[in-house]
Amino acid sequence: MTQNPTDIAFTPAVKAAQERKGSRAIYERMEMGQSIDGRLAAFIADVRSFYLATASADGQPYIQHRGGPPGFLHVLGERTVGFADFKGNRQFITTGNLAENPKACMFLMDYAHRQRIKIWGTARVVEGDTELEQRLTPKGYRARAEQVILFEVEAWDSNCPQHIPQMFHADDVRGALAERDATIAKLEQELAALRSEQ
Repeated sequence: MTQNPTDIAFTPAVKAAQERKGSRAIYERMEMGQSIDGRLAAFIADVRSFYLATASADGQPYIQHRGGPPGFLHVLGERTVGFADFKGNRQFITTGNLAENPKACMFLMDYAHRQRIKIWGTARVVEGDTELEQRLTPKGYRARAEQVILFEVEAWDSNCPQHIPQMFHADDVRGALAERDATIAKLEQELAALRSEQ
């Protein structure tokens, strides 16, 4: 029997807490995505960073940050995303956790638009597939892929923007300031030309 995607997030204990605190009626009607639609694919294409949560076999949780240029997180199928796992601090906590417990959750943030997406599923590490590593490594990005992580989507949901601080990526701010400065310089030249004609 296919599991309802809301049941993945809302376990019996979660439903009991919702009932006790008065929100169960709202969440009984809630729907979650199971496959990657156009809206989720567009969100993923713009992601510069996300958090990947895993747990060991005995349930010890761990959250890892992953980042790169927009497009470093790839949609590979209707229910699959993947990314080149770049060489980092070499603790391999995520790698070890996934070897014994494939359940994982991705938390994608867009601070500029105050949006977030949660994705539940399973993940696995692919080692030694240089062709896949090259395909998932962004062109011109100066980092070395050590392995690939593939994530199979089981459920996803977007959250409300409440309490998300609005922040902008430094590259976007630099671009906006450069555009503003170019406009000011052009206007100053035009003003100087008008003054010289008087």
